Amino acid sequence: MTVRLGFLGAGFIARLHADLLRGSGADFEWAGVYDLDPHRSRDFAGRYGARVMHDTEAVVESCDAVFICTWTSEHLRQVEAAAERSKAVFCEKPLAVDLAGAQQMAGIVLEAGVTNQVGLVLRSVPAVRAFRRMISDPRNGRVMNIVFRDDQYIPIQGMYQSTWRSEVDKAGAGTLMEHSIHDLDLIEWLVGPVSTVSAHSAEFHGISGIEDSVSVLLRFESGGNGSLASVWHDILARPSVRRIEVFCERAHLVLEGEWFGPLRWTRDDDEGVIEGEEIVRFLREHGEEPELAEASFLRAVDEGRPAEPDFSVALRAHRLVDAVYRSAARAAAPQAVE
Repeated sequence: MTVRLGFLGAGFIARLHADLLRGSGADFEWAGVYDLDPHRSRDFAGRYGARVMHDTEAVVESCDAVFICTWTSEHLRQVEAAAERSKAVFCEKPLAVDLAGAQQMAGIVLEAGVTNQVGLVLRSVPAVRAFRRMISDPRNGRVMNIVFRDDQYIPIQGMYQSTWRSEVDKAGAGTLMEHSIHDLDLIEWLVGPVSTVSAHSAEFHGISGIEDSVSVLLRFESGGNGSLASVWHDILARPSVRRIEVFCERAHLVLEGEWFGPLRWTRDDDEGVIEGEEIVRFLREHGEEPELAEASFLRAVDEGRPAEPDFSVALRAHRLVDAVYRSAARAAAPQAVE
């Protein structure tokens, strides 16, 4: 079927999803769009052919599935509106401003039985998928350590212009919650379950409750260790840059830049590097066809089946975030991931 697709929020991330959908070849048509800023609603409608609506409910009524791309504190109310009307939901990460809100949202979509997906889109990126496949190669032995660095200019400026991210009542918190929830999700997806964390955080920009520098030590159930550095700085030449380094017993693997690589590996008898289209070819050679997260969601809606990653996956990422914040509030005392 042709999925009627609505948008709540018409800012930077909504336009990014819309651009990817428009080029994906997925079978859908634009339904309603609503943003608190009417100029953004009109701009979105003009770009993509959506119809401007005047509230959340009107958008939800106009569609089969809705993308929720508003500030974080609005997600719960809008997910409720969609679930009450049995509409499929794609919600941006993080789900909520805290763990309790995320638990409530996961329960809402489960009870409603609606197709749901969260914007932890890095799981679908070819370079990350190839990296995961390489890590699992039995020639490498066990994972001993992962070193993950994520830095971005604070997104209240530049191309993002998400000024609400400086308001703790709308965002909930700073770089860890709003940006590096991606990273904690990927760390477990790449390496396995985390058992305990220890963390420090800081607020260099002086915005109360919005941390901009976080260091996390991780202990995995497998016995391995890891670390995450998450930073919001003011270097506009670095909009969002990730580097992931994995040490296995018999291999060293590095991913520089999660979208296009390069991806490097070193073993005693083998070393190499792939990037760009080479990564896509690598996946296809191993029987995996890359698919955009947005297109995957629409296909799940069309087929009436669960999408991936869903709200339950996001809830696990929120549990990790919560453990990090608990540790940072207790002078880096180790905290179990509950």
